Amino acid sequence: MGQISLTIDGIPVQVEEGTTLRAAAQAVGQEVPTVCWHENLTPANACRACVVEVEGNRALVASCSRVAEEGMVVHTQSPRVQNARRVVGELLASATDVSLAPSVQTLLERTQATPERLAGETREIPVRDDNRLYVRDYAKCILCYRCVEACGTDAQNTFAIQVAGRGFEAHIDAGFGRDMPESDCVFCGNCVAVCPTGALIDRSEWTLRQEGAWNADDIEVTQTVCSYCGVGCQLELHVQNNRIVKVTSPMDHPVTHGMLCVKGRYGYQYVQAEP
Repeated sequence: MGQISLTIDGIPVQVEEGTTLRAAAQAVGQEVPTVCWHENLTPANACRACVVEVEGNRALVASCSRVAEEGMVVHTQSPRVQNARRVVGELLASATDVSLAPSVQTLLERTQATPERLAGETREIPVRDDNRLYVRDYAKCILCYRCVEACGTDAQNTFAIQVAGRGFEAHIDAGFGRDMPESDCVFCGNCVAVCPTGALIDRSEWTLRQEGAWNADDIEVTQTVCSYCGVGCQLELHVQNNRIVKVTSPMDHPVTHGMLCVKGRYGYQYVQAEP
């Protein structure tokens, strides 16, 4: 692929054709905040936290999906951009519980956002506790679409969940309000792995948090290889008090790209079974 030249925050840079503005900005040391963007998923352009200003464009553009073009002049920290990001953070935090959303918390801090100025009606959404593996707490959902992408063609190809409803009533649904065991879900947990807010959370972590026993500082992570088959999926065992409390996989692993099957992610109880 050829090279193109553009300017980002006054810094000339050359990138390969097809490079997004977010990646180009990162190449010159400018970290653009993201919430819905994920390294292994198709950009959904849902949150608009990553907007930048391109000279000659009327509207701000989402840098996670907008491809760099020859001669572009881009501003990632202009007053217009900062104001847009601030409002995005305020809108998200004013109507949603973002206590377990580090990316949103970072956005609020960087833009000095004040969500309380937009605080209004919020919906009381009961926790959906309908299976043994993960819990759905949609009071924390910001509709980033990550779970939908992971359940679709980007990873699992199960298509068990989609966005239902419109406007303030939009929500992630397994079809007609069904519980997950009644849906097409195969319980791989890949939707949980990519959720940035804790709206989807492993039951083990959710239970410990409810008991006040979850302590991230005490968790040790050990890498190993899944023992169920010969694919070679790499696992990260999160261990607290000498017990496995969660299993993940590195997002940059060439086999898994962070995605696992139900056995790899949840089939670890045999390790700590009493003899």
